[in-house]
Amino acid sequence: MAASYCLSEAAVSQGSFQDNFNIMWSENHFSTSDDGQIWSLALDKNTGCGFQTKQRYRFGWFSMKLKLVGGDSAGVVTAYYMCTENGAGPTRDELDFEFLGNRTGQPYLIQTNVYKNGVGNREMRHMLWFDPTEDFHTYSVLWNNHQIVFFADRVPVRVYKNDGNASNDFFPNEKPMYLFSSIWNADDWATRGGLEKTNWTKAPFVSSYTNFNVDGCQWEDPYPACVSTTTDNWWDQYNAWHLSDSQKMDYAWVQRNLVVYDYCKDYERFPTLPGECSLSPWD
Repeated sequence: MAASYCLSEAAVSQGSFQDNFNIMWSENHFSTSDDGQIWSLALDKNTGCGFQTKQRYRFGWFSMKLKLVGGDSAGVVTAYYMCTENGAGPTRDELDFEFLGNRTGQPYLIQTNVYKNGVGNREMRHMLWFDPTEDFHTYSVLWNNHQIVFFADRVPVRVYKNDGNASNDFFPNEKPMYLFSSIWNADDWATRGGLEKTNWTKAPFVSSYTNFNVDGCQWEDPYPACVSTTTDNWWDQYNAWHLSDSQKMDYAWVQRNLVVYDYCKDYERFPTLPGECSLSPWD
């Protein structure tokens, strides 16, 4: 693969867990390392756990290192996502990474999705070129008014474009979002369509986190000035509106080798493809 994504301006670590996040539920399933730099969420048969940022953002660069559940993780989903509200509200916007566990020895799949006004159905699934359970790896989202790019270790795995016209009326760009992560049981669908069930004798299942980075527009009511296309921020300058040449090489490699499912190629599900499927990620 070509050289991975390189920020034109480095995002700066944003302090401790307590500075940035609140526990959403099951605080007794949350733990930290002795130095406070690694945070862990646990899932058992009773419940999972989740956290969310205290702040909302509209546009920017959002990044975290995750180490996923090892061993037999079938049925377990670690979700790392951005959403306009706490809960699956009927008008939410959302940008998802979902890490789908598997039986021992089988690869993890990552599912990404985009929601606007409560509607999703924009799933893609990818394999990874590394074992996400052996060490921490970085997962990031670049979000501006021109594109949303999902990254794994600074390699773009998905590009979701906006041309500002009616060809894409499904681009979430109006509402600020929190950043969330959670671990939960989804053995009704997550592994082989629900055929593989969670093996609770392996519980607790633990996902770990470190190095939260954000360089974005923090929302301020009623409307923060930085959300307009002012080019004052690197993530809203021309170079961030498109993939770089090296990113295009990485993205082409991913497209050739790692895509498992792409809704834009599912004509049985979508006899008429959604409008954004006509937009080129290369432009």
